[in-house]
Amino acid sequence: MADQVGTDRTQQANGAADGDGRIAPVDRRILTVAGLVFAVLMALSTRYGFHIDELYFLDSARHLQAGYVDQPLLAPLLARVSLSMFGVSEAGLRLWPALAAAGTVIVGGLTARELGGTRRTQFLAAVATATMPVLLGGAHIANTTSYEVLAWAAIALVIVRIGRTGDTRWWLVAGALVGIGAEFNHLAGIFGIVLLAATLIGPARRTVADRFLLAGAGIAVLLVLPDLWWQAHHEWAMFEMTRALNGKNGGPQNIPVWIVGQLATAGLAMALLWTAGLRFLWRSGRPLWRCLVTAYAVLFVLFAATTGAQIYYLGGLYVCLLAAGAVGLDEWLHARPDRLRALMTATAASTALLAVIVLPILPPASIAWTYGISTNSGETLGWPQLVSTVRQVWTGLPPQQRADAVIFAADYGEAGAINELGRGTGLPTAVSAHNTGWWWGPGRPAATTVIAVAPGPDHAPGYAAQLRRYFRHVTVAADVSNPYGVHNVEWGGHVYLCTGPRRPWATMWPELRHYA
Repeated sequence: MADQVGTDRTQQANGAADGDGRIAPVDRRILTVAGLVFAVLMALSTRYGFHIDELYFLDSARHLQAGYVDQPLLAPLLARVSLSMFGVSEAGLRLWPALAAAGTVIVGGLTARELGGTRRTQFLAAVATATMPVLLGGAHIANTTSYEVLAWAAIALVIVRIGRTGDTRWWLVAGALVGIGAEFNHLAGIFGIVLLAATLIGPARRTVADRFLLAGAGIAVLLVLPDLWWQAHHEWAMFEMTRALNGKNGGPQNIPVWIVGQLATAGLAMALLWTAGLRFLWRSGRPLWRCLVTAYAVLFVLFAATTGAQIYYLGGLYVCLLAAGAVGLDEWLHARPDRLRALMTATAASTALLAVIVLPILPPASIAWTYGISTNSGETLGWPQLVSTVRQVWTGLPPQQRADAVIFAADYGEAGAINELGRGTGLPTAVSAHNTGWWWGPGRPAATTVIAVAPGPDHAPGYAAQLRRYFRHVTVAADVSNPYGVHNVEWGGHVYLCTGPRRPWATMWPELRHYA
């Protein structure tokens, strides 16, 4: 009897779930962990500079519309809000992904709670989520990754709750989350479709497939209608974009990259936890929880085969798996304190190593070695120098020639840098035929002089030869580099002066479009 009383008191102290099905109180330390993540991200937000994707998103925010070639509306909309509130500011733009990362940490802790976890288990799940490289690296940059991770994690949390309680009214929330997530990144829609199929095909259909499931699916469809409308009026550009990305990142040669990359996505040491999470969910006896494992398996194979080099595509689902692993291994970890200490020590070491790679911690001149592992930091360097170089070429033209000239950027980052960092310096608006930039037009349709900005030969091979197809005279006016010696996309690029057009600039424009 004394042993039983002691066990009951220990469970109460740790906030264990009661035997009647109620779950443990929320561990408030989750909020502390989330706050620390937010503080670290904001403290680092002004180091280095804007990322290539962020410059494109700022440019997209100036052309606010219902959809884009490579993403839906909401991320550019947040960039527009940042411009309105803070101007062209790294900290202002990166506020939103930092908030999304903090929210994801909270979702991780709450998922462990829904799975029956104690307070200490919720805390472990929050720590595991907070140390995910995909969370830290993705939330430092204001593209779509941080929002996608949060959306997937939140969807999985709702699925876990439906599976635990049987309350199918939560399908309405799940549908809303899928729709909102898909308006940040199309991948959330794919996740929702796979989950829906797994639910309808498997045993879960008998217990949770009802009118609320259909209503939730309808909500998701309604929320993505703006993007679908835009795509329908722009030749369904997202499909051509997807084919281009798959051609670049997919193929058998990238399958090993994908498999190994999953260890880096959720953290090297935390592989123990998320693999245990798969086992816990599958053996839970709850059909809907098993659907999460099915979705993971299907998407793992799909992404490995089609876009393997994009290793972060499953990042949001690891939040749920880490939480499940924390619950499944709770007794094992605490049976011997050295096990938990070893896990935390290994996690601290791997997080420190990977944080140096994905976050702007080192001096800029010391990060060249990280570029081959993660391009995050490298693609934030050299943009002010590029803008200065282009400005020198532009101001070097005679005023009469400038009146009939246009700046043409080969990639969206170059155009974004000129248009945002060069704003107010006398530079005109740059145009680009890359992704959505092509749909914004050629600038001056009758231009007779084009200043063409191109990245290095690894990323734009034979670019001068391509320009000569359209202009009789193509000369190198300046070289592009950065003062830190980082061989990023722009390293080794050139600014070309193109004159003597073989045809009117406006008639060349349709042939210049490229998606990647």
